[in-house]
Amino acid sequence: MAKVQRDAPILTVSVAAELAGMHPQTVRQYDRLGLVVASRTRGGGRRYSLADVDRLIEIQRMSQDEGINLAGIAYILKLQDQVIQLREKNNQLEKRLARLRELENDMRDQLDRRESLERRVFAADSNGFVTMAQGVELLRQALRRAQPVSESQDVVVWRPRAVALFPQARDGS
Repeated sequence: MAKVQRDAPILTVSVAAELAGMHPQTVRQYDRLGLVVASRTRGGGRRYSLADVDRLIEIQRMSQDEGINLAGIAYILKLQDQVIQLREKNNQLEKRLARLRELENDMRDQLDRRESLERRVFAADSNGFVTMAQGVELLRQALRRAQPVSESQDVVVWRPRAVALFPQARDGS
C-alpha cells in the first residue's frame, strides 16, 4: 500500500467533511473565510489534505469546546502559522550561524598559522649556515648556543614580510 503525504490534496469536500465530523457546507464556508484553503483541481473542485482535516478538527474544537468565534479562530490560526514560519526561519539561521562559526574557527586557525610564520626570523652567516627561530629573542638564544661567530663572519637577520591573507578579488570587491 502506498503511503500518502499528509499535505497531499487528495480528499473531496464530502470526504474531508466526514473525516472531520462536520457538514460539507461548513467546510466550504471555512474555505471561503480562509480558515482552511483547499487546493483546486483543473475543473475548480476543492481538494483537501489530511493536514487540512486536522485543521478542520482543530477549528471545530476551538469553536465548540472553547467557545471561540470564527474571527478569533482565524487570528489564532494566523498566529500559529507565523510561529511555524518563525521556527523554520530560526532553524535556518541556527544552521547558518553554525556554518559561520566553523568558518570563523577556520579563519582563526589560518591567522594563527600566518602569525606564526610571520614571527619567524632567520640568521645566516657568510658561510651559508642559517638559523631560524620563532622570534628575535629565541634567535639570539639559539645563536648564543651555536658556535661563536667570528668577527670575519657577517650575520644577517631577516624577517619574512607579511603577505596579505585576503588579496582583493579581481572584480574589485
